[in-house]
Amino acid sequence: MFDRATFLRPIAHRGLHDAARGVIENTAPAFEAAMAQGYGIECDLQPASDGTAMVFHDHALERLVEMPGLTSDHSPDALTAMTYRGDPSARILRLSDLLALVGGRVPMLIEVKTSWSAPDPQFMAAIARDIAAYRGPCAVMSFDPTIVAALKPLLPNVPRGIVSGVYTPEWSGGKLDEERSWRLTNLIESGPASPHFFAYHVKALPTAVTRFLREGLGMPLFAWTVRSPEDLAAANAWADAPIFESVNPRM
Repeated sequence: MFDRATFLRPIAHRGLHDAARGVIENTAPAFEAAMAQGYGIECDLQPASDGTAMVFHDHALERLVEMPGLTSDHSPDALTAMTYRGDPSARILRLSDLLALVGGRVPMLIEVKTSWSAPDPQFMAAIARDIAAYRGPCAVMSFDPTIVAALKPLLPNVPRGIVSGVYTPEWSGGKLDEERSWRLTNLIESGPASPHFFAYHVKALPTAVTRFLREGLGMPLFAWTVRSPEDLAAANAWADAPIFESVNPRM
């Protein structure tokens, strides 16, 4: 199901973005720039008020958009009408818009963001509906194994991944206690999701768990987010492909 030859290439984190040049993360220009170089694409999903899957990283809008509140406070039409700081011509994309834009040209890693509560059935159904209609190579992943497990029966033929690193209660804003932070760091909760690949924080590599998965079980491993030559060296040594930004992954 997970085709290594297709997916294991440099993956542009939120597209090939550069805010200093007016190319904003998770926008059509960033994704077009990544595809022009033959890179895969990583993107993030947040829900609109009706559960529609929107391509946006943060729960809150204000870092990138001149609007207060959360994505889930607004309808899809309201979200797509908003303009980004740094590029007023760019608009928030629906997942369906992004899939139409990519059209199978490069592989996609679609990260579903979590609030560390029970997965929203409307949001899960909307993601599944859009991806089921797509014919290009794509995979779903999340830091939250319960989200990946919820998508498993909805998208049984789509590769699934777990994103991880060193969790702490502080990193999660207090939503995860010490015990669950440890379990997630060590991938203990991955079983119900039946993941086909993992993505692990490059600054934490290598770990005993990631080495066992990759070298012992032959599981594909991405390293995120690769932002420097030092990160790239670690990704090349301890993972199969980088999820990168701000560095040439072909150095």
